[in-house]
Amino acid sequence: MIVRRIQALTSRAQGWRSSSGRHLWAVGVRAWSWIFLVCLVVYFSVLAPGFLTITNFQSVGVASAQNLIVALGETFVVISGGIDLSAGYLMGLSSVVSAVIMRELYPSGISLLILMPLAMGTALLVTVTAGATSGLIISKLKVPAFIATLGMLGICRGIALILTGGPPVGGQPPPLGAIGNGYLFYHGPSGGWSLGSAPVVAQDQLRQVQGFIPNMVSLAAVVVLVCYVVLSRTLFGQHTYAVGGNPEAARRAGIQVDRHIVKIYALSGLLAGIAGQMYVMRFTSGSAVAGEPLLLTAIAAVVIGGASLYGGEGTIWGTVIGALIIAVLETGFVIQGINPFYQYIAVGSVIIIAVLIDQFRGRLVVKEGPAHGS
Repeated sequence: MIVRRIQALTSRAQGWRSSSGRHLWAVGVRAWSWIFLVCLVVYFSVLAPGFLTITNFQSVGVASAQNLIVALGETFVVISGGIDLSAGYLMGLSSVVSAVIMRELYPSGISLLILMPLAMGTALLVTVTAGATSGLIISKLKVPAFIATLGMLGICRGIALILTGGPPVGGQPPPLGAIGNGYLFYHGPSGGWSLGSAPVVAQDQLRQVQGFIPNMVSLAAVVVLVCYVVLSRTLFGQHTYAVGGNPEAARRAGIQVDRHIVKIYALSGLLAGIAGQMYVMRFTSGSAVAGEPLLLTAIAAVVIGGASLYGGEGTIWGTVIGALIIAVLETGFVIQGINPFYQYIAVGSVIIIAVLIDQFRGRLVVKEGPAHGS
């Protein structure tokens, strides 16, 4: 009798350890990108002198801001089961449109309070229209998203190059750069803090003025919070998951799938346009190829963040982590003096790992079910 009780207790303990181990492993697989980001920060903090500083972290935030904004639009698209290859060149077109308008109208003496909203609003209207057009082609004409957005990529690139003639568009209002490269808070040599603008100090004290929270990071944070609320707290977000998970079931549930797809691609165009305006403010110029480096890294951030390319799965915070992983890799390599070409290898490897984990995660859930139920 005692032997049987001991065997039963041992069996239960082994079952608990096995179940607990599977659960911890499942949690680790789901949160692998967060763990990987922490490991990267620790690695570069130890091996890359100067990495673990406030200044560098602010640089990482600025470096990831534009990619993150484009990736947020891609998040909605990928969750809906699509892909948007045009987002990078929509960003470039947005920067060109606003830069051309400001270059032409600024010398006429129009107030910046009127000129900047006019130029940026026009640029965003153009990118939203382009995104909605892609959505219409995909939803109404049943053209695959890959082909439709690839075609829109070429159209946007061509229009932007026609407007610029090739070179970047300069001649922007001086305050634009001050906004794009400014900080939310400043700390002066006398110990005082100021909001939005650097304190007035003597020439020899300029180096002692330190900025905190770059404006680009602040803007990106606001957009992230808005996208988070839209995706996780609104009917629009619920419909996005439903459309990506099972479009036919979504139709039967009364969701206007075609109209929703148009809205999603219009939203992607809007966010790409915002990224283009961030580029203009940061570099005081517009460029047709401003978003070319983000063509694939934005999608990479979404995939690394855990979104499924089959649709129906993904989060805003996952995309944030994915964008930060890419930015930390790039910044860490630069500080270590590693050939920047290795960045492509590193990011590509992480993408493959992310896709493999996505595949394995589904199998893990299936295997975990019976054990949990028993």
